[in-house]
Amino acid sequence: MKKLFIYYSLTGNGDEVAKTLKEKGYEIRKVKSKVKYPKNLFPLMMKGGHRALTEKKDELEDFDTDISKYNKIVIGSPVWDDRLAPATNTMLDVLDLKDKDPEFILYSGSGQANKATEKIQELFNKEPIILKAPKKHKKELEKLKDF
Repeated sequence: MKKLFIYYSLTGNGDEVAKTLKEKGYEIRKVKSKVKYPKNLFPLMMKGGHRALTEKKDELEDFDTDISKYNKIVIGSPVWDDRLAPATNTMLDVLDLKDKDPEFILYSGSGQANKATEKIQELFNKEPIILKAPKKHKKELEKLKDF
């Protein structure tokens, strides 16, 4: 079975998930946004949070949308202002997921992702796995043991 983890990460939490899934045989595809976000936390929260709140979509750099050869797709996203990151909104818009039954891993500083979960449930009838800042809280990665 060919497995793909496709994700966006700005602060490294998604990269921790990617390392874990790579050890489990997943191919890894990191998405990069063309939008320049601030490095400092407060300005990042203001810009990124506002873009997430208004469900903006980021233009992505060299984004390979071909997922046809994969049997299992897992999408990873940070949670900004309780919502999916704008780069993830773009992924969901342009990937052909209709016959893929994707799974979702969300990484959140608070460990909460109510609005993001609602959106995933609405679009895919799925319950995401939510990890609280796995870069800082490594034990959170144990939630991926059955992947």
